[in-house]
Amino acid sequence: QVQLMESGGGLVQPGGSLTLSCVASGRPFEIALMGWYRQVPGKEREMVATITGTGRRNYADSVKGRFTISINNSEDTIYLQMNTLKPEDTAVYYCNLVGRVLGGSDFGTWGQGTQVTVSS
Repeated sequence: QVQLMESGGGLVQPGGSLTLSCVASGRPFEIALMGWYRQVPGKEREMVATITGTGRRNYADSVKGRFTISINNSEDTIYLQMNTLKPEDTAVYYCNLVGRVLGGSDFGTWGQGTQVTVSS
């Protein structure tokens, strides 16, 4: 079993910055895709940014040029650097991992979520 733990959310003023972290732990595994998604009440969860184990990145149009996703493979951790934050970025941010347990099967798992609030 693999678990995800997010950290780094909080309250920030418009134009400010935050960095989210997500660390994976548990059984040894190989990363296929890790990413950040966000959700506001009453709306579907949406992709923010994803990164493959080899470093290929993908971003939602709404965050391109403002957010940067990165990965530290040796620590099984991904980061989301969020700059020039806007009130519409307010959401619960979830970390997601799709991978394969070494010697085992494919899996997908979510973190518990971390609140990001952008407000003056």
